[in-house]
Parts: sequence; C-alpha cells; structure tokens
Amino acid sequence: MAGSRVRILTYNIRHCRGTDGRVAPERVAEVIAATGADIVALQEVDVGRARTGGLDQADEIARLLGMTPHFHPALHIEEERYGDAILTRLPSRLMRAGPLPGLVRRPGLEPRGALWVEIAVGALRLQVVTTHLGLLGAERIAQTEALLGADWLGDPACRAPTVLLGDFNATSWTRAYHRLTRRLTDARRIAGRNEGRRGGASFPSRFPLLRLDRVFVGEGLTVERLAVVDGPLPRRASDHLPVFADIRLDDR
Repeated sequence: MAGSRVRILTYNIRHCRGTDGRVAPERVAEVIAATGADIVALQEVDVGRARTGGLDQADEIARLLGMTPHFHPALHIEEERYGDAILTRLPSRLMRAGPLPGLVRRPGLEPRGALWVEIAVGALRLQVVTTHLGLLGAERIAQTEALLGADWLGDPACRAPTVLLGDFNATSWTRAYHRLTRRLTDARRIAGRNEGRRGGASFPSRFPLLRLDRVFVGEGLTVERLAVVDGPLPRRASDHLPVFADIRLDDR
C-alpha cells in the first residue's frame, strides 16, 4: 500500500527536571533528537515559571530541534504558564487549544487542557491532538468525553487521519481507556500484531511499570512500529520515558 510515513512521539518531560533533580531542557532535546521524530507531543512544559528559571521550555526545546512549537497553558498564574506542546518541522497550523473539564466537587484539582494541530504530511493533513488527563477516574471520564465531543475529535474539521496522544494517566483496565478505544485504536494493538511485542511501560522511568503514555489512531493510518525509548539518558531526563510510533498514512 502506498502512503506517507511519519514518526510521532509523546513525552511527559516533567518540566525538564530529571530523576537526578537537574532541570535540563537540552537533555530532553537530546533524547528527542536521537529518536528522529517528525512530530513531538510534550506534556508538563513550563513557560516563564520561576521554578525553572523563567525559560520558555517549548520554545527552547523546539529551537534545539529545529522545529516550530505550538503551546497551550492548562495552568496560567500571572506570567507563569504550564501545559502541553506540539513541535514539528513539518508545515503546521494551530486548530484549537483549550481547557478540559475538571470536577465541580473538587475545584482544587490541577487544570487540564488539550492542543490540536493540523500537520501536512506529504499531500495529506494529519490531525494531531495531545493532552494530559487527570489523576482521578471520574475526572478522566469527563475529560475523555470532552475530547470525543464536538470541540475536539467530534469537530467536522478533525477528520481522518487523526492521532490522539499524550499522558492519559490511565491503564488499559480503566473506564477512560475503554471509552477512547470505542472510537480510536490503541497503536500498540496494531504494532503488536506486526511485531509480536508486549509490554510498553513508560512510567516511572527508572523502573517502568505502567503504560500511561499512549498513542491512539483513527482510520486511514497503519502503525508500523511502536516503542518505548529506553536507556541511561532517557531514564535521567524525566520521570517518564518517551513513546514513539511509526505511522503510515494511506494516501488513497
């Protein structure tokens, strides 16, 4: 089957604070560069925050990689921002950036958001949505329903081919995961058929036990490979390991 190929990566960078306690955006960029990813979704990105020296981490990592950044602050306190980013060197345009619902009875929960960018892959337009869901089950359900609704994946402009990726804080037995897989396919299920591989834990990075960082795909996409990026440097750079997927877009 003919088609365009792209490598897409999701990475919770923990505001570039490694497991050794050092804040090092250049180390995160080095991990990403070694994967050869064309499209990078980042979670827990600091922009202008005192705790990380006021640096715009999305812009700095993009600069080091020669990519264009798109950023959405799920949390915005005065000049300090914290949220998700999509970086790519391919032609791209921002489609939507906004909040996801929390729980009315729990107003103190960390705010969550999502970011949708359209990226040109050859002659096709790939819709890429990234997010970082909450820690509570009910919170994740509300956020999942919003992502599947009219503002995001249900928007007529978010037509196939579509990828949803990020840190879902959800294992495969959670309700949020099962809700997502009614509409999308876990990329590992497709890659597993091709590679015969199991596992894929990405958290915590020093001794990975949980699959929290995921890639979901819609129609018109074939996942040729999905892998967790492991090794001494990724295990130091963040408390999560990056996950990448090699995807072929059916240009028919």
